[in-house]
Amino acid sequence: MGEGYTLVVCEKPDVARRISESLAETPVERLRVEGTEVLRFKRGGEEFVVGAALGHIYGVSDPFHDRGVYPVFDVEWYPSNVLKERLSFAKGTIESFRRLSLGAVRFINACDYDVEGETIGFNILRYACGGKEKEALRAKFSTLTKEDLLQAFQNARSPPSNGLAVAGRTRHAIDFIWGVNLSRALVEAEQRVGGAYKTLSIGRVQGPTLSYVIDREVAIQKFVPKPFWAVRGVFRVGGIEFEAMYAIERIPRKAEAERVKEGCRSHRGGVVANASWGLFEETPPTPFNTGDLQREAYRVFGYAPTRTLQIAERLYLDALVSYPRTSSQKLPPSIGYAKIFEGLGRMGQYSREADELRRGALRPKEGSKYDTAHPAVYPTGERPKRALSSWEAKLHDLVIRRFMATFAPNAVRGRASVTIRVGEYEFRANGTRMVKEGWLRYYGKYSGREEKFLPVLKKGDEVEVVSIESTEELTTRPPRYNQSSLLERMERENLGTKATRAEIISTIVSRGYVVVLGEQGLMATDLGFAVMETMKAFSPAVASTKLTREIEEKLGEIEGGGGDVRVLLRQTIRVLSDNLVSIASNEESIGLQMSEAVSSAIAARYILGPCPVCKTGKLKVVRSRKTRKRFVGCTNYPSECNASAPLPQRGAIKTTTRACEKCDWPIVYVKLGRFPWKLCVNPRCPGKVGRKEHEVQAVQPS
Repeated sequence: MGEGYTLVVCEKPDVARRISESLAETPVERLRVEGTEVLRFKRGGEEFVVGAALGHIYGVSDPFHDRGVYPVFDVEWYPSNVLKERLSFAKGTIESFRRLSLGAVRFINACDYDVEGETIGFNILRYACGGKEKEALRAKFSTLTKEDLLQAFQNARSPPSNGLAVAGRTRHAIDFIWGVNLSRALVEAEQRVGGAYKTLSIGRVQGPTLSYVIDREVAIQKFVPKPFWAVRGVFRVGGIEFEAMYAIERIPRKAEAERVKEGCRSHRGGVVANASWGLFEETPPTPFNTGDLQREAYRVFGYAPTRTLQIAERLYLDALVSYPRTSSQKLPPSIGYAKIFEGLGRMGQYSREADELRRGALRPKEGSKYDTAHPAVYPTGERPKRALSSWEAKLHDLVIRRFMATFAPNAVRGRASVTIRVGEYEFRANGTRMVKEGWLRYYGKYSGREEKFLPVLKKGDEVEVVSIESTEELTTRPPRYNQSSLLERMERENLGTKATRAEIISTIVSRGYVVVLGEQGLMATDLGFAVMETMKAFSPAVASTKLTREIEEKLGEIEGGGGDVRVLLRQTIRVLSDNLVSIASNEESIGLQMSEAVSSAIAARYILGPCPVCKTGKLKVVRSRKTRKRFVGCTNYPSECNASAPLPQRGAIKTTTRACEKCDWPIVYVKLGRFPWKLCVNPRCPGKVGRKEHEVQAVQPS
């Protein structure tokens, strides 16, 4: 490799390839430096060399590297391969950048333009390239299209400050100091009483997030449902039946409901006492930011927030959508509305809608949230160059249709309300119907809007009484958080960042503090309760939304080039020190509580659910002493129950706490490969079509 070239630092190999293909005016050469691929080309007579990391190749740690040491307040940045053996690739990547920097005369940071990307690029330029972070130019882009990349490199400038990188580095330091000290304190307490080992962690954002789930679970457990009675009437007019509710929707006593029912029995007909009809407009939805996209994908497809971000990242790397980590709900004209619609118009499934919208004034409906780094998530208008997976195709379609909907006119819907008098009793009904599709024409299948039919009625019309029935109902308990609503709460409370919130939720699930109950949402486990009760008693700052929010606000000031990093770090250490003293003073009682909770959590991992055969035992995962094969057996074996069922011998088994609708046996997930598959453990389940190899012969207990 010669000298005198421009070294471009990228965060990901796919981005490096796209940049090279977009800028190159000569064939792109693929070279290997220290086992790492780098790309070389020329543009305008200037030589460019492009190198890529694979995310963070430097990480924060303490100088002791001993999990038993705490408190730890001294932290440094280390090569990732020094911190984690599985990140051994970082050694070659760092050495590659070091060698490339020796012959470079100009440096361009082309990592993702957000806090994490800025931190990655800053660290590479500072440590691997020998202090080039201040002189490097910054290329800012929101899509990986050729046009946007060319413009980004033409406009590359030295940033006025490194506030984004400083904030990112400070966040990493604070989160490490906070998390490592509290986690080590918990594990130390647990181990001192000789408990079963389990990785325990609690962090600055984990704590408040877990507390939301636990507080909701407490509210659910304390909730006492109250009975009430509802009276429904079915009416008929012109051969069309419709339903109306008695004017008092919740009747506190059964006798009152029966009185209404009996009072209506003698009347075969009713009279419309009131009828109204009106139009109302529904404005289009705002463009997607990260949280909006994650919540909508969860609502429509059931995608977990982390999965949505992974898919969106893949679509971004394929230049199909803009950068998905953004707080913005705005689409500036600079993204080129007409160009995007022109591209969508060349795709058969969108051509008609795109052409319709192009003929109008291209003014999107925008939200209030703004991000200085990136606009809202939008499609680039480029056609996929490979076959997308079903997951990717669905999310891509969602982004495209949301984008189109923001440029569409308001929808117009009609709302009808009627009051029907049956004797002295009044019943009310409402209906809606579409008058003008507007934006729903483009987003309709994802809108969730449903029409409720109500026949056209006017005051004085007579209707036939078909039936009047009263039913006993119960007040409903507060709903559990699901991954979408918890993420929304975190966003509202300013906990974490747009890039880390979904990861925090995944962490409290993987630690066993919370379990995912499918449509029932997120439920805190005994281990989650024990950890949070301990923290609230001896380290209340961990559960403090207020403290976490204050830190986020100060990090925001640092991002903008203000704030004081040292003051923030001192404040964090002072608060943490007080809490660690409290934990150390109560180590034995904390250890007993943690040990008991961990033992219960480890045992609970193997319980699948109640036994549908004996009704008193529980089905659990058992491993045969003779064959070492795993199977399902009942806890009442052998005295009371011989229920057993085979299990796949490969893959991780994850409990769901749900029973099969067909046979009442437990449902589990088996993860073998990228995606888990759902399985009823009963080999004779009526819902199964055919039998898999592992179901042919049950393994009997031995």
